Amino acid sequence: MNATSIRVLVIDDYEPWRRFVCSTLQKRAEYRVSGEASDGLQAVQRAQQLQPDLILLDIGLPTLNGIEAARRIREVSPTSKILFVTETRSLDIVEQALSTGAGGYVVKSDAASELLPAIKAVLEGEQFVSASLGRSPSPHPPSQTGAKAPTTVVGVAPRHEVAFYSDDLQLLDHVTQFIGSALKAGNAAIVVATDSHRNNLLPRLQAFGVDIGTAIQQGRYIAVDADETLSTFVINGMPDPARFMEACGTLTLTAAKAALGQPPRVAVFAEDVHLLWERGNPEAVIQVEQLCNKLAQLYDVDILCGYSLGSGRGRMDDYFFQRIFAEHSAVHGRELCC
Repeated sequence: MNATSIRVLVIDDYEPWRRFVCSTLQKRAEYRVSGEASDGLQAVQRAQQLQPDLILLDIGLPTLNGIEAARRIREVSPTSKILFVTETRSLDIVEQALSTGAGGYVVKSDAASELLPAIKAVLEGEQFVSASLGRSPSPHPPSQTGAKAPTTVVGVAPRHEVAFYSDDLQLLDHVTQFIGSALKAGNAAIVVATDSHRNNLLPRLQAFGVDIGTAIQQGRYIAVDADETLSTFVINGMPDPARFMEACGTLTLTAAKAALGQPPRVAVFAEDVHLLWERGNPEAVIQVEQLCNKLAQLYDVDILCGYSLGSGRGRMDDYFFQRIFAEHSAVHGRELCC
């Protein structure tokens, strides 16, 4: 590869981060930013149009998550090398990212020191994984053949979404459609919410066309208190992974047994993360979101995490929102928080 013409495509939905990356690359004469993209589908389109030498790719993208985008990019631009640059630290996600044929994985908080060395390594055909991840995942050499990557389910899957709401009315409307659609299809649903939201949701589901009494009797609708749910797995302010999987896994299996579909599916609306957010505990929020990713991997479950912006917004900065985005495959109400 001609070192004077390395064309780079930068893909990230956070514009200040793209500015940082572009500024870093522009200081090096051998790199030229040939394009940018802010969502997954646009990334695939830009890769097909530009055929860049290198693609810097985030995971938490709107429309299409970065891992699925990478798989499609391998088909439309097979010679492009891919380096994931993201804040997602789950080793399961690292494995899935590298299984697409990507050459490296850099954690954003380490990018100041690792981005350029990672780019150099990936361009030379070597694999690079951020040292802060603690250990290297199983190697997945970048494929130059354009062969389709494995279709393993990824942690940041289309089944784990997040929504931000400006008020209770907007929240209840969204949750009614999400939970109601699942119940009308014969699937099961779990609502982890405050007392007022659980009570106000019932008549809305009935008006949506759900026979909620029958769903409850069949065990297909389970509603639990968000605060009480937190108490089952949060210890000293932080979630205990084993207790989370035991409590939430048991609840999910109970609902799945009542689902009428084949295979059975469960829709979960989770508001407990919002309570942690209101209490000013962002690290606990991120850890719970990551545990939800694991739950989605283990069970056939659709998860919608909800945040009401009325009371907690002032205590969290944009960096925190970007970390939340990175743990989800789709973000609803992004314009309310950014």
